[in-house]
Amino acid sequence: MRLTADSHVHSEWSWDTGGPDSEARGTMVRTCERAVRIGLPALIFTEHFDFDAWRSGPDDFPVSNRRHITEDGFLVPPPLDVDGYLEAVDRCRRQFPGLTILAGVELGQPHLFEARARRLVDLTRFDRVNGSLHTLAIGLDRAEPVTLYRSCPPDDVVRAYLDEVPRMVARSDAFEVFTHLDYAVRHWPTEQAGPFDPTRFEEGFRAAMRAIAGSGRALEMNTRRLWTWIPQWWAEEGGRAVSFGSDAHVAHALAHGFPEAQHMLEHFGFRPGPRPEDLWTR
Repeated sequence: MRLTADSHVHSEWSWDTGGPDSEARGTMVRTCERAVRIGLPALIFTEHFDFDAWRSGPDDFPVSNRRHITEDGFLVPPPLDVDGYLEAVDRCRRQFPGLTILAGVELGQPHLFEARARRLVDLTRFDRVNGSLHTLAIGLDRAEPVTLYRSCPPDDVVRAYLDEVPRMVARSDAFEVFTHLDYAVRHWPTEQAGPFDPTRFEEGFRAAMRAIAGSGRALEMNTRRLWTWIPQWWAEEGGRAVSFGSDAHVAHALAHGFPEAQHMLEHFGFRPGPRPEDLWTR
């Protein structure tokens, strides 16, 4: 089976890799080298494009990212250097002419920050805009699920996340793909709450999927975890298109789990387009 494009990839231009002036420098080149080595025909860099600040505990992020946390406990991501990033993509295109390299962003909370993003840059400069929901407002301040789990019942965090998805879809048309719908599950507190059971939140997931599908957008099959229920429910709720994303922040994670994910999506009726960077549709 031919590998499809990895449509969710980060390099040194994303703040949570360490940044272009850190030891992460060169990640973009190493990622392209890895793509050539494993036979990946195309990839889309989707660097973080964040505009908010959120409450964060000192242990919620790796040490390399803690420098972005203020004394009063807010994580404030630095702005993306759009011109520098696009120039780096162009250099890689020249260096790896046999590899399709597209430039995109992962726009965090687009329903809250689309206007600010558009004031900064013409979004049509990017080949792909992924939309991500990373933070929630439970209480006074927005925070990531990993932070909220320390003070809120786990079920409340997941339900609040899923309830916000339709609002994000309705209030922004800046993104084409909704990424990692299971983001709130990444740090599910198993010791406190037991193994995660998606059936307890099935209606919330299905309602979120219906909103995404009804808007005509694609759902990302994030391969950090492969859940059979995501493509099944997506298809059942009218989803017509998917992308595949490893969410790689290091080169060796590129296209992780893609053969298994592609077979899974074929089982649920999705088929690739003529180009590897095309969305799969049904």
